[in-house]
Amino acid sequence: MAAAPSQAPGRSAGPLAGIACVVAGIFCLTLSDAQAKWLGAHYAPIQILFLRALIASPFVLLLAVGLGGRRSLRTRHPGIHLLRGAINILSATCFYLGLSYLPLAENTAIAFAAPLFVTALSVFFLKENVDGRRWLAVAAGFAGVLVIVRPGSASFQLAALLPLVTALLYAVMMITARAIGQGEGMLTTMVYIVAGQLVCSAALVPWFWDTPRLVDLPLFAGVALFSTLGLTLITQGFRIGPASVVAPFDYTGLLWATLLGWLIWNEKPEASATIGAVFIAGSGLYIAWRETGKRRRA
Repeated sequence: MAAAPSQAPGRSAGPLAGIACVVAGIFCLTLSDAQAKWLGAHYAPIQILFLRALIASPFVLLLAVGLGGRRSLRTRHPGIHLLRGAINILSATCFYLGLSYLPLAENTAIAFAAPLFVTALSVFFLKENVDGRRWLAVAAGFAGVLVIVRPGSASFQLAALLPLVTALLYAVMMITARAIGQGEGMLTTMVYIVAGQLVCSAALVPWFWDTPRLVDLPLFAGVALFSTLGLTLITQGFRIGPASVVAPFDYTGLLWATLLGWLIWNEKPEASATIGAVFIAGSGLYIAWRETGKRRRA
């Protein structure tokens, strides 16, 4: 990324470490989404988000202090963290609402417009250089999403706008991660992701509260664990790797969403889903290969 002043030049972490963080984070988020879809039949999205942050908070604080000491709780960007928390609540609410109306894989597929938004925003706001071949590769990935969603099908009902809004807000949240800079570590980022979620959702949850059933508490805990870990890994990926390089690896979540939808809700993947997945994975791998080769030559 052209505008990454706090990232050391020639650092070996580079794009591959960023890609690894995003892939692992997306897998965790997909597990969280599957549990949220199950809970969404009984609870409002705001309540799921509030309990997600409330359950995660003490564990995140203990982990951060235990591994990084009290300095991991210090931040010079409280306003940015609060803004990211508000954006995350809006984005996740739209996504969870979409899960109530759409199959897991279709809702996820529409939300995968996010890397396109990230690439565009990184060009205009981060002054990142994106060449024509990378634009074509990202476009191929989006074409794969369209193959899976099938324009004109039931996916393009009014509810399909919900994950599309999620995609835009998600991209904004990832772009704002660069404003935090390298001065704050992953532990600090993790703490304030949860803190922002908790503060913003707590202001709204009294209007949506429904006493949880005992049998649902493990699911709430699972949503808290996997969503927090996933967002932290993804944020770290965008901080240490160029946004336009790591963004296409969001697409790996489509594979996990298709698998979980099939196993849990018997949402069997069709041939078009397989073809689309090949386009998506191929575009991401091409971008990673091209970027790595360019750095090696440099």
